Amino acid sequence: MTSITIFGSGNMGSAIASLFAAGGADVQHIGSDGTGTVTGDIVVLAVPYPALKQIVASHGDQLIGKVVVDITNPLDFSTFDSLVVPDGSSAAAELARALPGAKVLKAFNTNFAATLGSKKVGDLATTVLIAGDDDQAKQDLAELVTAGGADAIDAGSLKRAHELEALGFLQLTLAAAEKISWTGGFGVVR
Repeated sequence: MTSITIFGSGNMGSAIASLFAAGGADVQHIGSDGTGTVTGDIVVLAVPYPALKQIVASHGDQLIGKVVVDITNPLDFSTFDSLVVPDGSSAAAELARALPGAKVLKAFNTNFAATLGSKKVGDLATTVLIAGDDDQAKQDLAELVTAGGADAIDAGSLKRAHELEALGFLQLTLAAAEKISWTGGFGVVR
């Protein structure tokens, strides 16, 4: 059985935990206070972007050798008009630099909690886009996602996290402006 540690127990952390549990994974939560020991082989950071720095500081040594999944959208939430990472970079790339001993993946940032829960975006299957430089880590995460009942697509190298974060940014701003529903979002037709 695959073991997962999820930082954060908000809407996204809970939805991801339910998806993995539906696929038979053992899930541990570390709450917003950050206390707890990482026991999972795969670690999901279901926290706001600014919290990544604290997690690296408090648990970085526990993340060495782990698959670390960054779900953040580094959006300027005060204005909703820009990303707060350097041009051409991504939150996931910054995280990978801060955790050189981990296998960092970008995933779930283009999904809403409701679509992970229902496993549907309209009439389409919810699809989790996964970017990263470790093919085995991407495959392992994709297998967990599909075992839980959603779809997964390998979106390429960690460089693609830049585009995934731009897509997540667009989807969030559309939902915040009530142009799309928080129960909707972007779907993938294959």
